[in-house]
Amino acid sequence: MLSFELTIDGKAHATGETFDVLNPSTGEVAGRAPIAGKAELDAAVAAAERAFKTWSQTPEDELKAACEAVTAKIAEHADELAQIITAEQGKPLNGLGSRWEVGGAQAWAGYTAGLSLPMKVLQDNNEGRVELHRKPVGVVGSITPWNFPLMIAIWHVIPALRTGNTVVIKPSPLTPLSTLRLVQIMNEVLPAGVVNVVTGDDGAENLGGLMSAHPGIAKIVFTGSCATGQKVMRSAAETMKRLTLELGGNDAGIVLADADPAQIAEGLFWGGFINNGQTCAAMKRLYVHESIHDEVCAALVEFAKTIPVGDGMDEGSILGPVQNRMQHEKLSRLVAEASAKGDVLLGGEPGEGLFFPPTLIAGLQNGDSLVDEEQFGPALPIIKYSDVEDAIAMANANPAGLGGSVWSSDIEAARKVGQRLECGSVWINKHGMVQPNAPFGGMKASGIGVEFGEEGLEEYTNIQVLFS
Repeated sequence: MLSFELTIDGKAHATGETFDVLNPSTGEVAGRAPIAGKAELDAAVAAAERAFKTWSQTPEDELKAACEAVTAKIAEHADELAQIITAEQGKPLNGLGSRWEVGGAQAWAGYTAGLSLPMKVLQDNNEGRVELHRKPVGVVGSITPWNFPLMIAIWHVIPALRTGNTVVIKPSPLTPLSTLRLVQIMNEVLPAGVVNVVTGDDGAENLGGLMSAHPGIAKIVFTGSCATGQKVMRSAAETMKRLTLELGGNDAGIVLADADPAQIAEGLFWGGFINNGQTCAAMKRLYVHESIHDEVCAALVEFAKTIPVGDGMDEGSILGPVQNRMQHEKLSRLVAEASAKGDVLLGGEPGEGLFFPPTLIAGLQNGDSLVDEEQFGPALPIIKYSDVEDAIAMANANPAGLGGSVWSSDIEAARKVGQRLECGSVWINKHGMVQPNAPFGGMKASGIGVEFGEEGLEEYTNIQVLFS
């Protein structure tokens, strides 16, 4: 049984109550996490404010070294962290599962450690010198989701630390254990108060709401649903917080008429089913030209049949369960509605517990719920089109705008189509493969600001222009 305490001001901080964290594969209790309230949040923010006074003045090379030390700690505890992720999130240890997530977190931390935002000289002449400096904002409040609990924590925390900010992080109540452990090991190499963690069960005291309204927090970084992102914006308005919001997506893939179905089937599958479809930038709807529609469907079905689904702790599993009951119920509703209207090519019926088999449904169109709503699970609707102009229009006819992809044997033709998609990232002959040197963020309802690269680092700073 896993059990962790809060980390506040570099020390373990016990609370009077805990809540159960369930293993989605078995339904059993994977561990217990502390229930924090306003008092614990206030203490964490106060610790981060105290630490900011010195951390914000830390020289560049020391900030880099500290982030590198955190990276080394992740590597040192890699398998332990992977085991915790699988226990609470359900994803398999292998494939694109928890070991892959920990490896990604380590790679992101290491890359981000090496970034910098040097002072820029805007003018230096007989009229004077003008310099642009990047200054840390203060205490950063990080609110993370349940789909990639460790990786997204690193995406939030490391750029904050690298730019001289301090952090209070609140993980999802569905997957708090890996973050609690991550912050413990971070505090082995960081000064007290630089990174603090609070957890709660979203009961009487809504920690996320308290954080986004807290006067001691200068910036909120939130990854999650569009609806919750809107609440964060409203709550943060009173204190004029800086915001980075990476919100939901309903990414479209467009397969052009010249694509090779056999060649693209594996990429299409993983574009839609990475992390069991529980990925903001997964492909959520697929538009296929009528001339190759049936061949693409057949190739996708054949590949999907080869993917083992099972308990995340089973070394042979490649996909696991849906993470929680609420998401499973939403997915089941959308698939049932789609099954009544379209052609179920594979899957379509819930498995035992929270398991749901990879599901492919053709014969759907815009306006159907599985196409219009973000399913966030292992089900992919396939829509037939005859004119690429119609496909582009259908892909763009959605309030979300996170990512999209185009699949073709003609790269230049695919790029031209891709540039017309209303989304923050477009991939050619692949989907959802984010990387630490490329800014990532959404258009329309999919968020505000970007993560990754120098552009993502800038989001954790204020500009100060110095005239002399």
